[in-house]
Amino acid sequence: MTIIDRGSGIPVVLVPGIQGRWEWMRPAVDALSRRCRVITFSLADEPTSGAFFDEASGFDCYVRQVEDALDTAGVHSAIVCGVSYGGLIAASFAARHPDRTRGVVVASAIPPSWTPDRRVRFLIRAPRLLSPVFCVGSVRLFKEMIAARDGVRPAASFAARHLVAVVRHMFSPALMARRVRLLDGNTLEAEMTALRVPALIVTGQPELDRVVPVSLTLQYLRLWPHASTATMARSGHLGSITRPEEFAELVARFADSVSQIEDERRRIVG
Repeated sequence: MTIIDRGSGIPVVLVPGIQGRWEWMRPAVDALSRRCRVITFSLADEPTSGAFFDEASGFDCYVRQVEDALDTAGVHSAIVCGVSYGGLIAASFAARHPDRTRGVVVASAIPPSWTPDRRVRFLIRAPRLLSPVFCVGSVRLFKEMIAARDGVRPAASFAARHLVAVVRHMFSPALMARRVRLLDGNTLEAEMTALRVPALIVTGQPELDRVVPVSLTLQYLRLWPHASTATMARSGHLGSITRPEEFAELVARFADSVSQIEDERRRIVG
């Protein structure tokens, strides 16, 4: 399994979204690695990941990757942070392995109850054939880029740079469609209700997230009443890459608070 291990300090496992490639999260990885030790990877069925993927195990392969990444990095436990589809992976890992999860962060994440809307159902019918439709539809994210980058010209510059990353590390429409289908009839919600580790739910502004409605991500609060919430201003679904410094600050601050709680418990026990 190929993992990216950068920075120092509190370890944070950063799980990518449905596009599957860690490179799409490079701005977040770079910003967070200046504050924490970042461990990340591409999803198991990506050809470049070097990880094992078994069709029969499906979604569980992604969850197992978090454990494998910790083992490869020689880390017993970490903050586990997932973005979008990766948030569901992070939440599943935290529920199954609380002993290895110091805290969990879900950012603009789909909840276990998520079902694809009409647009997604249409696109996954013929993912390769309809990939141009998907790409054209991505234009709807430009409003968020304008808000995050304070204007059309800076947003256009950011979009151009991001497009270069997309072209260099091309997503697979077929793999994205399969990842959606792997969630059909899932029973993940039941196991997540038992989660008691510290949790942070991060969203963008409701009017700017055109991918996963904020109301859906906030369903995690129903599962985890003890969780904290944070809203990234001037961002929607892409906050981790359009405003990476702000995203990194939120995650690092949460990691520091978890570490302080752990230190206090050790003093009391000692």
